[in-house]
Amino acid sequence: MCLICERIEMIKKGVNPYFVKELETGYVVIGDNQHFYGYTLFLYKHHDDKTELFHLDPAERAKFLEEMTIVAEAVSKAFGADKINYELLGMGDAHLHWHLFPRTDRDIENYGNNGRGPVWWYPMEKMYSDDNRPDREELEDMKQRLLDEL
Repeated sequence: MCLICERIEMIKKGVNPYFVKELETGYVVIGDNQHFYGYTLFLYKHHDDKTELFHLDPAERAKFLEEMTIVAEAVSKAFGADKINYELLGMGDAHLHWHLFPRTDRDIENYGNNGRGPVWWYPMEKMYSDDNRPDREELEDMKQRLLDEL
C-alpha cells in the first residue's frame, strides 16, 4: 500500500490528525511540515492504475481539477498567501495528489533570487525539519481556518 493510501485509510478510520475535509474526488489534509505556513495536500480518493491526470475520464479529471482549485483558493485565503505553488509530482508516491504551497514574499530566506523562487530552492533538511511540525493546538487552528474557507 502506498503512503497516500495509508493516509486515506487513516482518514477513513478517523485517526489522521491532519485531515480537514472530504470532497467528491479527494481529501484535504494539512501537510506534516509547515515551513511554508498553510502547506496543504489534496489527495485523490482512488489509486488503482490511475497515476496520471490523463488516466482519468474527462468528467472525473475536470472535477478533480475544479476541486483542487477550490482548495487552493481556500488555502490562499486562510493563510494569506501572495501566490500559490502547485505540484503534482508522483515519483515518490504515484498516487495522484496535489501539493499546495502558500507563498509569501521572502519565505525562503536568502536562498535564490533575493528570497524569492520555487520551493525546491529551499534546503530539504530545513523544509522537512521536525521544527516545522505544528503542535496540536496550532494544527487544530490551521484546520479550522482552512475549513472555514472551504
